[in-house]
Amino acid sequence: MQDILEAIMAAEGSDQPERELAGIAGLPVPETYRGVVVRADETRMFDGLATRDKDPRKALHVQEVPTPQLGPGEALVAVMASAINYNTVWTSIFEPLSTFKFLQRYGRLSELTRRHDLPYHVVGSDAAGVVLRTGPGVTRWKAGDEVVAHCLSVELEDAAGHDDTMLDPQQRIWGFETNFGGLAELCVVKANQLMPKPRHLSWEEAASPGLVNSTAYRQLVSHHGANMKQGDVVLIWGASGGLGGYATQMALNGGAIPVCVVSSPDKAELCRKMGAELVIDRAAEGFRFWKDEQTQDQDEWRRFGERIRELTGGEDPDIVFEHPGRETFGASVYVAKRGGTIVTCASTSGFQHQYDNRYLWMHLKRIVGSHFANYREAWEANRLVALGRIHPTVSRTYALEQTGQAAYEVHRNAHQGKVGVRCLAPSDGLGVRDRELRSRHEDAINRFRGH
Repeated sequence: MQDILEAIMAAEGSDQPERELAGIAGLPVPETYRGVVVRADETRMFDGLATRDKDPRKALHVQEVPTPQLGPGEALVAVMASAINYNTVWTSIFEPLSTFKFLQRYGRLSELTRRHDLPYHVVGSDAAGVVLRTGPGVTRWKAGDEVVAHCLSVELEDAAGHDDTMLDPQQRIWGFETNFGGLAELCVVKANQLMPKPRHLSWEEAASPGLVNSTAYRQLVSHHGANMKQGDVVLIWGASGGLGGYATQMALNGGAIPVCVVSSPDKAELCRKMGAELVIDRAAEGFRFWKDEQTQDQDEWRRFGERIRELTGGEDPDIVFEHPGRETFGASVYVAKRGGTIVTCASTSGFQHQYDNRYLWMHLKRIVGSHFANYREAWEANRLVALGRIHPTVSRTYALEQTGQAAYEVHRNAHQGKVGVRCLAPSDGLGVRDRELRSRHEDAINRFRGH
């Protein structure tokens, strides 16, 4: 592994990094590598505890694991950096169910997928690194290519997946519903997960957008989501967070008008730094949408709607960008414009949503479910990053050995933007190839740092 790292590091400061990296094809593939895992024999460790009391640091372990053999259409990537997503938090606390059930189901699909059904699960759904090897049938990518990976894993053997690959019956989220994920020194991906690494970004910056940026693109921009247009008022929950930070940028870049909902003055300031003008600090303004565990407060829905109209000059949101779930969903349905769209991709505060259907059906609103993105959507989202139109939201990074702490920070919502993890990269700031483009966007790239 050290030889691989030295070959990648040789590209630092080189006038021809591609030539330096081409030599990686001649290096042997290690028999084992370090990965962050959860273990099948520990899935009951948090039984009886409330969700908030479950500690990812106890469940996530860094250990040596065997390097799997590549199958057709696959690639082995040396991972320089990865990032924490909520699916890694869910994996680490075994909610809403153990991911080993996903691996067992996938393992029954074929002889090739049986590799994934193991007593350990290497987690992680983001990665930036260098291709080491490609399997049979891969022609677009080669050893030495600098890449980022999106997390859609599909088999594409069923006709249902060929209009929108997210509808493939065998669609899975890599590193969550499959093994050999990105929080590791090596990872295994399908070749159609690979995209060019943005040349002006460091490894940890390039690794951070993958899942959330692609998710925000499909949810807001794509015709599979809200089909956002210029001038749309877009209510964005958690607008400075890992997902919401990209939704805010997507709205601004696409000519929409974001209304950013946050929970602290610091988060409000981050939204303003991104260019948003309409911000609601729900903690400072005391919005509480539930009277108790069973009863929502419709007076608070009305007060929230009035606050939005104060900011927008009387307009309701054309689009509500939903991901908190149970805590906010009733309010989201209520405040959306007549004929508007509530587009939801997650439920970080709970999966059981409650809302008053009168405000949906009588006002002709739509609820759209959105899950990650297909390859085309992920590619377009990555292109916006590579062009410097959308910027990473890395606030802090951790070493691979500290992944448990990184996941704990996300679980406790003690973070801003995205939390990165250095896998092979020995420090932050490595991997930048286009200094000129970076210099034009340095402030935007670093605006989340230290928060």
